[in-house]
Amino acid sequence: MATLSDIGVAAAINILSALIFLLLFAILRIQPINDRVYFPKWYLKGLRSSPVTSGAFVSKIANFDFRSYIRFLNWIPAALKMPESELINHAGLDSAVYLRIYLIGLKIFVPIALLSWSVLVPVNWTSDGLQLIKLRNVTSSNIDKLSISNVEYGSDRFWAHLVMEYAFTFWTCYVLMNEYEKVASMRLAFLQSEKRRADQFTVLVRNVPPDSHESISENVEHFFMVNHPDHYLTNQVVYNANELAGLVEEKKQMQNWFDYYQLKYTRNKEQRPRVKLGFIGLWGKKVDAMDHYTAEIEKLSEQIMAERKRVKKEENGAMPAAFVSFKTRWGAAVCAQTQQTKNPTEWLTEWAPEAREVYWPNLAMPYVSLTVRRLVMHVAFFFLTFFFIIPIAFVQSLASIEGIQKSAPFLNTIIEKDFIKSLIQGFLPGIVLKLFLIFLPTILMIMSKFEGFVSISSLERRAAFRYYLFNLVNVFLGSIITGSAFEQLDSFLKQSADQIPRTVGVAIPIKATFFITYIMVDGWAGVAGEILRLKPFVVFHLKNFFLVKTEKDREEAMDPGQIEFYATEPRIQLYFLLGLVYAPVTPVLLPFIIFFFGFAYLIFRHQIINVYNQEYESAAAYWPDVHGRIISALIISQILLIGLMSTKGKAQSTPFLVILPILTIGFHRFCKGRYESAFVVNPLQEAMIKDTLERAREPNLNLKGFLQKAYIHPVFKDEECEDDQYEELIEDSDDENCVVVPTKRQSRRTTATSRNPNCTDQASVL
Repeated sequence: MATLSDIGVAAAINILSALIFLLLFAILRIQPINDRVYFPKWYLKGLRSSPVTSGAFVSKIANFDFRSYIRFLNWIPAALKMPESELINHAGLDSAVYLRIYLIGLKIFVPIALLSWSVLVPVNWTSDGLQLIKLRNVTSSNIDKLSISNVEYGSDRFWAHLVMEYAFTFWTCYVLMNEYEKVASMRLAFLQSEKRRADQFTVLVRNVPPDSHESISENVEHFFMVNHPDHYLTNQVVYNANELAGLVEEKKQMQNWFDYYQLKYTRNKEQRPRVKLGFIGLWGKKVDAMDHYTAEIEKLSEQIMAERKRVKKEENGAMPAAFVSFKTRWGAAVCAQTQQTKNPTEWLTEWAPEAREVYWPNLAMPYVSLTVRRLVMHVAFFFLTFFFIIPIAFVQSLASIEGIQKSAPFLNTIIEKDFIKSLIQGFLPGIVLKLFLIFLPTILMIMSKFEGFVSISSLERRAAFRYYLFNLVNVFLGSIITGSAFEQLDSFLKQSADQIPRTVGVAIPIKATFFITYIMVDGWAGVAGEILRLKPFVVFHLKNFFLVKTEKDREEAMDPGQIEFYATEPRIQLYFLLGLVYAPVTPVLLPFIIFFFGFAYLIFRHQIINVYNQEYESAAAYWPDVHGRIISALIISQILLIGLMSTKGKAQSTPFLVILPILTIGFHRFCKGRYESAFVVNPLQEAMIKDTLERAREPNLNLKGFLQKAYIHPVFKDEECEDDQYEELIEDSDDENCVVVPTKRQSRRTTATSRNPNCTDQASVL
C-alpha cells in the first residue's frame, strides 16, 4: 500500500522525467538541423523554410545564438496565443474540438476539486473510521485519512458525500450541455463555410443487386437516372484492387532500396554496392544491388500492368458498390438519408467518406460478410478483455513489495530500503500497467479493420469505443478487484460473512493511491514525452543521412503524424472516469487529474499548431461518442457510490442516490435528441443554402470535372498510369444532357435513350 512518502517519490521521478523531456525539447527545437522534426506542419503548408540556408556548415546544424537559449520557453505563450477561430482554419475543426475535451476536463474538475476540498476533505480528515473498525490485515496509509474510508460506519457525515454527488452531477451535466451545444454550432458553421469537397456531393451505394443483362456500372447509372433524374451526375464503380495495391506497395519498397543503394554509390563510386539474396540479406549469393533492384522493379511493373488489365476486364473485378455523385448537395443529402427501394437490404446508401479517409481494402469486402465479421470480432474482443485481466493481475502482483518478497526472497535486503520500497510501491505498478497497454490500440485497430468499416474515422471510432471498454474493465475495475479483493483475500476468509462488505467498502477507496501513481506515469511523464518526438526525430535523421537526395525527398522524410483519436481519446476518458468516481470518495486524486488536463492541453495545442497534419477532416463527427462516454462515467460513479454507501451503514440513502442515474440518463436522452442530429444527418436547408450560394458565385462551374477523379483508387493515380491507364478507366461525357441511360435489359429495350450517346459511368477502382 503506497504511503504519502511513496507518492512523493513517484511524483519526484515523474516530474523530473517530464522536466528532462521538456528541457531536451526546448534545446532540440531551436537547432536548425531539427527544424523539420518540430515544425513539419509549416513546411507542408509552404509557410516555413530552412532557418539557415547559407554560411558555415556548422551553423546549419547547431544554433549559436545564445539569446535563443534564454528564450527557450517562448513556445509556451506561442502555443496559447493562436485564437480558436484561427486554429480551426489552420488545423481543422477535428483538432480544435479535440482540444476542447481537455478544456472540458478543466471546466468540470476545477470547481469540483474546490468544492470537495472545502467540504469533503475536512469531513473525512476529522473522522476516525480507520481506527475504530480495526480490520485485520487491511492496510491503510495517512493518505486514506483524506478519503471516505476514514468516516465512521453509519455516520451522518455520509450525507455530505451524498449532497456533493448531487452537486457534482448537476455541474457536470451543465458543462456537457453547454459544450454539446457549442460544438454542434461550430460543426454546422464549419460545414457551411467549408470549401467545396467531393464528399459533399457523393454517396456510397452498397449491395447493388446483380443484373444478368447489365454490368454493375450500367445498373447503377440506370437506377439513379430513373429514380434521381434531376440530380444524378455520375458514378464511379468500386473495383477489387487489393492484389494490385500489394504489388504497388512492393514496388515502392524496391524503389526505396534502389534509391538507397544508388545514393550510396554516388558517395563512393570506387565500388558498386552488392547485396545478398538470402533471408533479409543475411546470407545467399551476392549480386550487384542496383542491377538486382532494377530487375525487380521492372518485373513488378509488368505484373502491375497485367493486374490492372485483369481488374478492369474480369467480371468479378467489380464489386456491387459505387460512389454516386450528384449535381447538388441537396440531391446527395436526400439520397444518403433515405431508403431507395422497398427492399431494405438492397441499394443501401450512406454518405461517402472524405476521399482522403477512404479505407480502400475494406470496400472489396462483400457486404453480406460484414455481419459475420463483426460478430466474430465481438466474441474475440470479449475474450481479449476478460482474459487480459489475468496477466495484468499477475504482473501487478509481482510489482509490489509482497509479490517481490514471495517470488524473489533473495532481494529482501534491497527492497527493505526506504527509497527502493517507495520506488516499488509508488512508481513500479503504474509503469508496468502502462507498458502492458502499449500495443493494445494497434490490436484494436486491426480488429476494426477486420470488421469492414470503409472510412478511417469509423475505424478509429470503433477502436476508441473498444479501448474505452477495455480500460473500464481491466484498468479501472480490474485494478480495484486485484488491488482490494485479491490482496485482501486472506483477510476475507478469516472474517465472518457480515464483515466482508464492510472490508470492501474500506478497501476500494484505498486503491486511489495506485491510480495516483498511474496518472503521474501516463499523464505527466507520458504526455511530456509526446512533445519530444523521439521516434520521428531518429527516423528523420536516419532518412536524411541515408536516403535524402532532393528537397522533395527531405519533405517525404518528415513524419508529422496526427492525433491518433483511437489511442488518445479513451485515455482521456479514463481520467474523466477516475475523477468522477473518486471526487466524492478520495478528493486527493483530483489535483493530479487537473494537472493532467492542463498540461496535456498545452502540449497537444503546441503539437496541433506546429506538428500534426491530419489525414482527414470529419468536422468533429466523433463528439457524440465523447459526450456519451463522459455520461457513462458519471453513471458508473453514481452506481459505485450507491454500492459503497450500502457497505457504510447508509443503505437508507440508496433511494436518494438512485434518482441520480435516472436523471443522468434522462439528460443524455435530451442531449441526444436535441443535438446529435447535427452530427449524423446533413440538414436539407443548409445544403440548399450552400448550393444556392455556389450557383450564384460560380454559375459556370464544371462540377463533373471536379468530381470525376475524386474517388479513384490511389494505385491508379501513379505516374505510370496517369495518362494511358486512367484514360481507359475514365471516359469523359456530358451528363448534364442525359435523360435516361441506355439499357441492355430485354424488358427495357424501348426505354428512351440519351440525347448524348456518350453518357457513361466513371470507374472507381479498389
